[in-house]
Amino acid sequence: MTAIKHALQRDIFTPNDERLLSIVNVCKAGKKKKNCFLCATVTTERPVQVRVVKVKKSDKGDFYKRQMAWELRDLAEVDAKDASKENPEFDLHFEKVYRWVASSTAEKNSFISCIWKLNQRYLRKKVEFVNVSSQLLEESVPSGESQSVAGGDEDALDNYQELNAREEQDIEGMMEVCEYAISNAEAFAEKLSKELQVLDGANIHSIMASEKQVNILMQLLDEALSEVDTIEGKMSSYEEMLQSVKEQMDQISQSNRLIQISNTNNGKLLDEIQFLVNYMDLSKGHIRALQEGDLSSSKGIEACINASEALLQCMNVALRPGHEKLMAVKQQQHLFTELRDTFARRLTNHLNNVFVHQGHDQSSVLSQHMAELTLPKHSPLHRDLLRYAKLMEWLKNTQREKYEGLSRTYVDYMTRLYEREIKDFFEVAKIKMAGTAKEGKGNKFGLHGSSGKLTGSTSSLNKLAVQGSSSRRSQSSSLLDMGNMSASDLDVADRTKFDKIFEQVLSELEPLCLAEQDFISKFFKLQQHPTLAQGEVEESDGGVPSRQPPPGEYRHFISSTEKDMVRLMMNKVFQSIETELNSLIALGDKIDSFHSLYMLVKMSHHVWTAENVDPASYLSTTLGNVLVTVKRNFDKCISGQIRQMEEVKISKKSKVGILPFVAGFEEFAELAETIFRNAERRGDLDKAYVKLIRAVFMNVEKVANESQKTPCDVVMMENFHHIFSTLSHLKISCLETERREAKHKYTDHLQSYVINSLGQPLEKLNHFFEGVEARVAQGVREDEVSYQLAFNKQELRKVIKEYPGKEVKKGLDNLYKKVDKHLCEEESLLQVVWHSMQDEFICQYKHFEGLIGRCYPGSGITMEFTIGDMLEYFSSIAQSH
Repeated sequence: MTAIKHALQRDIFTPNDERLLSIVNVCKAGKKKKNCFLCATVTTERPVQVRVVKVKKSDKGDFYKRQMAWELRDLAEVDAKDASKENPEFDLHFEKVYRWVASSTAEKNSFISCIWKLNQRYLRKKVEFVNVSSQLLEESVPSGESQSVAGGDEDALDNYQELNAREEQDIEGMMEVCEYAISNAEAFAEKLSKELQVLDGANIHSIMASEKQVNILMQLLDEALSEVDTIEGKMSSYEEMLQSVKEQMDQISQSNRLIQISNTNNGKLLDEIQFLVNYMDLSKGHIRALQEGDLSSSKGIEACINASEALLQCMNVALRPGHEKLMAVKQQQHLFTELRDTFARRLTNHLNNVFVHQGHDQSSVLSQHMAELTLPKHSPLHRDLLRYAKLMEWLKNTQREKYEGLSRTYVDYMTRLYEREIKDFFEVAKIKMAGTAKEGKGNKFGLHGSSGKLTGSTSSLNKLAVQGSSSRRSQSSSLLDMGNMSASDLDVADRTKFDKIFEQVLSELEPLCLAEQDFISKFFKLQQHPTLAQGEVEESDGGVPSRQPPPGEYRHFISSTEKDMVRLMMNKVFQSIETELNSLIALGDKIDSFHSLYMLVKMSHHVWTAENVDPASYLSTTLGNVLVTVKRNFDKCISGQIRQMEEVKISKKSKVGILPFVAGFEEFAELAETIFRNAERRGDLDKAYVKLIRAVFMNVEKVANESQKTPCDVVMMENFHHIFSTLSHLKISCLETERREAKHKYTDHLQSYVINSLGQPLEKLNHFFEGVEARVAQGVREDEVSYQLAFNKQELRKVIKEYPGKEVKKGLDNLYKKVDKHLCEEESLLQVVWHSMQDEFICQYKHFEGLIGRCYPGSGITMEFTIGDMLEYFSSIAQSH
């Protein structure tokens, strides 16, 4: 270990100006044993720095390296684990706890002892040593003595003590007297020893000579002792006198303490009296306002509000323990109760009268709105009643039963008032709606009552019957035939009028419902807020401690929130709105099923607007319910149109042309695109488009297959061309696939029709060359076909002679007339088909010439007409017609 210590001092600590005082070989507790050394060091320069340094061998093992260092001042505790038994384990508590196992208990003890001595000498903050034997720890290390810090370690910490200035002068003087002090140290030391002996002898003689003075000193001490005894006697008498004074002072102190307690109690009593007087005293003005204040004037209402708030504040004061037993407090509480009940009765009666009075005024206004599609405004009623909102809040907090009674009274009255208003409003709306249909239909509606006022009930409108059914078009006439009235009889202007009427109905209902809901929330104070727990005390506006009413006063509202109360009141007040709206929607749908498109867009927009304002409002919920009905009517309209497509019957005596449901889909799409532009429910229309177009495709093919007068290809070609044109014009993104499909079907059937029709003008020639191609297909060489008896050159010339130019032109003219009979005028496809036939005829001509050239080479056989002749034939025929 000495060699290791010497090597560490030389290689690691000497270059850093440090001295190694103690070393211990350790490894970390609980881990794989990787040995290292913990070293206790001090710096050689002042101020002295004391450290604990961890040193370990390098990975190659040929030299030591410094791994970690801790300042001794950061050490909080040294734990030796066991003071009575030998244990190599110990802990050092720096910022974290380091657990070590020494190679031997002796090394551990030596290291801990060194740490203790360094701590005693250099640190003000003492380290705590736990489970360390007292033998290892010295009592103290005097700062002025030169003693070893490391115990018996061979490298003592510090044996040098610096001389003071006087000692240095004495030694220098002594060395100057003896010239040989430096050259002959032994002689100098011997001389000093002799002088020291002389001095010791002189000291002994001096002590012996001073014996007389010692005796005198002892005599003086005896005299001093006797004086001390005298002083002690006087002190005892003084103590007895002070004892009596102390008893008197104790009595005075006790008396003062009783006086102080009395003053404290008087102060507390005064505070209690002031508390009761300040918080439980109601002014005469407030009492007079509660008993006889004018509830009809603004000034009187304000005085009553202030008085009621003061009364509620007095009643809700949080009394301290024992106050309720005071007679004065009981009398005040009884007075407050009587005032509360009296004012509550007055307020309830007055508000009931206000409801009735305002109702009569509102009924007079109602007659002014009968002939117009507007709802009476209730803002004057709301404005007058909102003056009592704070009094209603007071009534809610004090007399819950009367508050609930007023709520029921208001709801019952307003239900009857709104029911009359809404019923008359919807009657006017139905008159205007039916009047629009009447104008469009040409007085085919029978309507009971005059235009100014509807005398019948709502059910009379529901019994409207459409007359003149004989004038209605057949089911095959239009896709739009729905309900009891032909939609074709109503033009776009009529539908626009209906849209404006329906929008006005919703626009009138929306502010009415929102204003009433806002009024109910403000007037009855039904904003949702958390309630305090039983016995919980809160501070009122004036800083007065107040208590919440007991939970029993809220027993009717425990199971529902205040927002639920608003919704329940609104459902009661406007219970007729949803029914009337559904009735109006049914009438509009009965007049024209396409009205469901307008209603779906308008209703969706108003539902979206209402949800943005308040998703849980009565208006949002009601309109959402009605929207379900409108969406159901819309789906029924689409299903009805599909059903009408399936029921279409085609006349056997006339050509088909553009099918009515194809033209109807175009009209529907144009109308729907106008209505649903920038609408929230665009997705519903896209789904309807897909259903309708698939039904159109399916039924076009069905009608084409059933057609007897018009070829199937013509029906398919014309109708799919019309569908393609419609979808290309409208640019409906969700039907892009169907648009491409319609174009594909139109092109295929155009080509099929042209090919099938062109076989007729050159029928024998077509049959001849089909036989030629069949022989070639059977394996006959093309240049040997002419040797076949049925297909020799003579037979070819015979067939060609049957089709001179005049005959060909005559055949083409007949073909043009037949195509003209097949095609309808609406689609204007005659020239397109004729041009396609021209191209196909030229293609066949070139094909025939190619076969003649390959199968009859050198024969000189040619057709009776040329391609130029054909072009002239087609052009002249088209121009002549």
